[in-house]
Amino acid sequence: MAHIAVPIPHMPGKQDIEIEVTINGQKQQLHYRVELFYWEDCNIPVIDRAECIRQMLATYDQDWTLYYIGAPTDQFVPITFVKKGDLPQRRRQAVS
Repeated sequence: MAHIAVPIPHMPGKQDIEIEVTINGQKQQLHYRVELFYWEDCNIPVIDRAECIRQMLATYDQDWTLYYIGAPTDQFVPITFVKKGDLPQRRRQAVS
């Protein structure tokens, strides 16, 4: 699948992103969410950050699915989600 990078301004908290694209004359809307997960919110020691991320994602909104885990900092990790309803459409187009 091809990728297009779109810079997103850094803002605190959750960012809901809606993108409308036209590919070969077909319009579609894509819905993404970028959220910062702070290490201090972990209920387990910060030493195991992978387990911390797993724990935070386990209870995340079920209408969204994991898309990308960004580069972590000492304070947080940015995580990008895609709206689940967008996935079947994207997969069909990738196969076409």
